[in-house]
Amino acid sequence: MICNVFYKANLIESWGRGTVKITENCLAGGLPAPDFHEAFGGFEVVFYQDKFTEKYLRELGLNERQIKAVLYVKEKGKITNSEYQALNDVSKPTATRDIQDLEERKMLINRGSKGSSSVYELNNTVGSVGS
Repeated sequence: MICNVFYKANLIESWGRGTVKITENCLAGGLPAPDFHEAFGGFEVVFYQDKFTEKYLRELGLNERQIKAVLYVKEKGKITNSEYQALNDVSKPTATRDIQDLEERKMLINRGSKGSSSVYELNNTVGSVGS
């Protein structure tokens, strides 16, 4: 009822679009998507200038190789399987498993075709720890 009053008073644009617009604007501005939480009987929005900190990556339970790779992608913009192998001094199967895990966690997105031409970039829409 409160939102209906705000809508009729032209204080809000529409019901249910605010969080979507916030997320879209963050991504359009090159920032990671914010996290939305129910907290202390209210609503909390956490904005990030840079979500991919070493602390955050550790909280997600990534292994040291994966953390190193995500930080590499953050700096260089992309990584290939071959680069992952060289960066971490691991075999192709280990690099593939680690990268697949990062894709399943929605940390990395494959921007190339499958196989040797795969190029992985950060997924700035990744959700919060535990979501």
